[in-house]
Amino acid sequence: MTDTRSQIGSIYTCEVENCCLCLIVSCYYFSTNYLTWSESRDECRQKGGDLVQIDSREEQVKHTDKFWIGLTDSEKEGTWLWVDRSPLNKRLTFWSGKEPDNRAMYNPDGEDCVRMGKKAGAPDLKCWFDQSCKYTYRSICEKPAETGHFTLQISPIGD
Repeated sequence: MTDTRSQIGSIYTCEVENCCLCLIVSCYYFSTNYLTWSESRDECRQKGGDLVQIDSREEQVKHTDKFWIGLTDSEKEGTWLWVDRSPLNKRLTFWSGKEPDNRAMYNPDGEDCVRMGKKAGAPDLKCWFDQSCKYTYRSICEKPAETGHFTLQISPIGD
């Protein structure tokens, strides 16, 4: 079974090939725009979704680029909340090394937004970093599958 998720312009597209029983909960849009965390969230909302919320190890994927995700402690330092206001499950985190570290070296406001992505020395899926929300990165948007646009290709088993 091959499961591919892709984007076309501003349309969320989920494609599932050679699938007998496919349970897709969310569709994803990988923005090509470099925006601040707030601008990224606005872009996702304009497209009918929000910044991605990582709910499982399967949803956490390695990327060679850096992407904003929907996690922030901007309301209260150290209290990490997803964009839907649910708290971060501390048993399901992918912080790199000693992150989050809230370094204020480059920004006196500290680091209140989370980006994921490859960084030298980040083993396995441990690639979350707290960053200044003012930095610009690409973002991953997510929307429920039932409101997404889908292309479903089903092939008989054995083909």
